[in-house]
Amino acid sequence: MNIGIDETSYKKGHKYITVIVNRDTNTVVWASQEHGKGVLTQFYKQLTPELLSSIKVVTGDGAKWITECVNEFTPDCERCVAPFHVVQWAMDALNEVRREVWREACAEFTRLSKEHPRKNGRPKDGDPNTAILNAAKAKADEIKNSAYALGKAPENLTENQQNRVAMIAENNNRLYRAYRMKEMLRLLLKIKDTDEAGDALKRWLWWASHSRIDAFKEQYLKLKRHREHILNAIRLGMSNARIEATNNKIKLIVRKAYGFRNIQNMLDMVYLVCSDLRGPLPNRKPLGA
Repeated sequence: MNIGIDETSYKKGHKYITVIVNRDTNTVVWASQEHGKGVLTQFYKQLTPELLSSIKVVTGDGAKWITECVNEFTPDCERCVAPFHVVQWAMDALNEVRREVWREACAEFTRLSKEHPRKNGRPKDGDPNTAILNAAKAKADEIKNSAYALGKAPENLTENQQNRVAMIAENNNRLYRAYRMKEMLRLLLKIKDTDEAGDALKRWLWWASHSRIDAFKEQYLKLKRHREHILNAIRLGMSNARIEATNNKIKLIVRKAYGFRNIQNMLDMVYLVCSDLRGPLPNRKPLGA
């Protein structure tokens, strides 16, 4: 049996439920309020030794509490970190770098505004101070509005987004290097051969550790810890698509109900919709009748 573990929010204020999906049947086998090692331990303690030994693969994000429970209860199974989460980590680092660069550009615009104050009234055509300030503001705006362009794959960029990425490549080496690192990581996760992917990941880790970009140095440490789990996902072809699809179903259940006052009612509805339970319903003929 292959299972996927994830947490999903159901309410504002960091309200989460832990959801465990049977990847073979694409059904929810267990769900509980909150998330963390204590919650996941409850699931494992309900299983018999035979069921524990039948778990061969566990997928999820890089949460430490998932790894600790896997090592404690099913040490012989293979732990996988889905490529979706790895790319998301790189995107988070890229966005952090983009925000830093944007703040620097805004600070530069403020400095230039003090050095080249605008005069009252409409500026004259060709006024050098106005040209300097307009260029500085345009640079800051281009960086601020580049999140979608930097997040998309190059082959999916529109013409305007391509121009924006080209502008960043020309004017901001640090942000462009962060973009290239995100793209390199995304592409190496598509490699099917595990040895080739391992070599590419090793090169990426070296690049990240020598990048002089703090956000990607942090990602280097995270990916180094999960290197084996990432390569397991590549070798077994495990993705997070089914778990994310189930999370979307759960969010739809909550939205259709306009929220739940009782968390147990919500969990019951999740089991009814997303599991393979077939209980009798009022005013319905039983199955097979």
